[in-house]
Amino acid sequence: MSFLIDAIRWIFGGDLSGTDPIPLALGIHLLYTVVSVAVAIVIAVPVGWLIGHTGRGRDAAVSISGAARAIPSFGLFILLVLLMGVIHKPEAAVVTFVILGIPSILAGAYSGFEAIDRAVIDAGRAMGMTEWQVLWRIEVPLGMPLLVAGIRSAVLQVVATVTIAAYVGIGGLGQYIIAGIPLRQLEMVLGGAILVAVLALVLDGLFALLQSASVPRGFRGPRHPTRARPAVATT
Repeated sequence: MSFLIDAIRWIFGGDLSGTDPIPLALGIHLLYTVVSVAVAIVIAVPVGWLIGHTGRGRDAAVSISGAARAIPSFGLFILLVLLMGVIHKPEAAVVTFVILGIPSILAGAYSGFEAIDRAVIDAGRAMGMTEWQVLWRIEVPLGMPLLVAGIRSAVLQVVATVTIAAYVGIGGLGQYIIAGIPLRQLEMVLGGAILVAVLALVLDGLFALLQSASVPRGFRGPRHPTRARPAVATT
């Protein structure tokens, strides 16, 4: 318990021992996350929608996504740093985070389309909708909740990976954990871990709200469901 108290004290004014101020580290951590997830969205969403709309390439997408998820994130980052050079560590970091973020977003994009009742799509086509109208008026709105869920998963994975990538000096909240271990400053290590956990929980909560809001109005459950009345026996 004393370790936790010391960590909280460190967060609110402890010795940073040559590391960045916490607001700056938080900003760098968020910057890497936002940029990487945004690039992953630009790449994965059109591909996922194309797979979901046409039904083609799903097996290849599943195989690639599974293989990408099995890649050790820190090992991939170190490999890219070695290939791109130490002066390009930020670029190597972004490429690593994008690769790690794509599988979840890709899966969310095409599985969102696959979860739609085919009768709804057939009804749209029977009404004379073009394929473009079916895509934007039916599939995209109804598939949005699962897409947001995929982005939510990708964000959490990138936030966690940015933490360990601080090992090569790219900044972020992970630098406190990396710097605190050799200095044996346990309050710094635990304080850095708490900051990362709080950031992940806040982002997860925001995306949970966004995922709930992305459900089309007609498909949301009743806010005040009517309670089932007990059956009345008649004589």
